Amino acid sequence: MTNNKLYKLFSILFFLTILLGCGNSDTSQVIDKALEAEHRTPSYVERDKYRHPKETLLFFGLNPEQSVVEITPGYGWYTEILAPLMRNKGQYSYASLELHEKINPYFVKLERAFKEKMEKNPDIYDQLRWVHFDPKQPEFSPNSPVDMVLTFRNVHNWAKAGSAEAMFAGFAKALKSGGVLGVVEHRAKAGTPLDKQIESGYMTEEYVIQMATDAGFKLDAKSEINANPKDTADHPKGVWNLLPSLRGVEDDDKADIISIGESDRMTLRFIKE
Repeated sequence: MTNNKLYKLFSILFFLTILLGCGNSDTSQVIDKALEAEHRTPSYVERDKYRHPKETLLFFGLNPEQSVVEITPGYGWYTEILAPLMRNKGQYSYASLELHEKINPYFVKLERAFKEKMEKNPDIYDQLRWVHFDPKQPEFSPNSPVDMVLTFRNVHNWAKAGSAEAMFAGFAKALKSGGVLGVVEHRAKAGTPLDKQIESGYMTEEYVIQMATDAGFKLDAKSEINANPKDTADHPKGVWNLLPSLRGVEDDDKADIISIGESDRMTLRFIKE
């Protein structure tokens, strides 16, 4: 290769680096703006130090022009960040369980509570798409494939319900070829039996990776953004002993438990092949 051709190649690579860096910088600034917005619940803001939302979303490769589905967002901790982030140029979908006569009343209460949150902040949530799904045959994006599917601290629930395989298959079906599945989950020690994982709420990386691989995903990267070496992952009431639940923790023990913080978590990025 001649010096002239080498010069041109290096020039192209240089400008691509600049362009990619600018895109990441722009996304970083938009995330900062969402994190600082007044609509966020104060108690949720306090958890940023444990959940590292900016670093997590950048690791997954999210940008504000994508189409993103979040799976069972609950009371909307991440929704408060993602909905305004995606509102103008992208598309955010909130995927929750179909409500029916036999469903746990908790899910009815949860949906009502989040709708009340939406009503209080229409300028934040007016572009949000709501998707209801059947966990046995989930359809997360029935009209067109999306760029990214995100789920935070949910895999243990699907393992307990026996729906993990169907859920991961649904993620693959919802994503475009090359699309990203981002997973954050409480992390059990390697080799922990499945029944103990389900009981404690802590799942092994091996289990999550296997579920994703079986559904047609390739593990693209791991991150220790949400790791917590203080968490031993062996609490009497499982992950629910820790913040934010503090379930079953005696008053005399709360200070010690609170000092641990939230659970040790895996952060995994998968690509649909």
